[in-house]
Amino acid sequence: MKRAIIVGSHGQDGRLLYDFLLKRKYSIVGIDKNQIQCSPGISFKKLDILKIKEVANLIKKFQPEEIYYLAAFHHSSEDLPNENIDLMRQSYAINVTGALNFLESTRIFCPKARLFYAASSHIFGETKEKIQDENTPINPNCIYGITKAAGMALCKFYRSRYGIFSVAGILYNHESILRAEHFVSKKIIQEAIGIKKGHQKQLILGNLGAVIDWGYAPDYVRAIHLILNSKTPNDFIIATGKPHTVLDFVKTAFEYLDLNWKLYVKEDCHIVCKQNFFRIGNPRNLIKNTGWKPKVNFKEMIELLIDEELKRTE
Repeated sequence: MKRAIIVGSHGQDGRLLYDFLLKRKYSIVGIDKNQIQCSPGISFKKLDILKIKEVANLIKKFQPEEIYYLAAFHHSSEDLPNENIDLMRQSYAINVTGALNFLESTRIFCPKARLFYAASSHIFGETKEKIQDENTPINPNCIYGITKAAGMALCKFYRSRYGIFSVAGILYNHESILRAEHFVSKKIIQEAIGIKKGHQKQLILGNLGAVIDWGYAPDYVRAIHLILNSKTPNDFIIATGKPHTVLDFVKTAFEYLDLNWKLYVKEDCHIVCKQNFFRIGNPRNLIKNTGWKPKVNFKEMIELLIDEELKRTE
């Protein structure tokens, strides 16, 4: 029975990954904001990922084969008009220091363990390349991107210097029923359903022309597992490679609910705080090296999300 640690186990990807590994008979320790979640037969006290001694003690005692570092100071700082030193400290602590604690503890106490780090397309910043791959220059222009790039660099350092199987997945937008309320995908689905049920009259969005590479989160979790179980440690783009606008998402959702989106959707550019950069990922290397392919396309994903949201709100 394999042993795995999931850091960030209560987030969207962490919850999906926990269930994914549990079905495969893993022994799991899930960590999130000083909480601990263990699979049957496993018991550990809660710990602080920013305290190296506590992390080291867990690694030494549990001896995991796999570590998934999915924790993040979970927002895109492009959403904020004014970034500040406190935001940098909080982001650096979770996105870098916590990851370093797990890498160093792995090196000392469990060097054969494999570690996956969840990076982000925000590491590319305002890229000039319309489609990014693993060779696209890393040029972050927000705190979230800077700290995610630093975490990814740590994985490369431990891989090259110490021979640790530490890899990063550069994740693009991926959706599920577990998405937080502030994501535009969640807003569109919830409010479209609200309109269908007569609870509201319109949906207001900031930029219908924004282009996004949208994937289905369970597909991305499967990619994460494949990357960590591949023969050779490498960093990979996790994306669909297919661009869709916010308007595409709106049209698909409203059509599935048998609604005319033009009667209900309003665009208000004043509610957009962040710049929209054209980020589309090329998953070619991931497909070539792991055999991964998305099982759910854009239209199917939206229909699944609506069905799940309807069940949840019944």
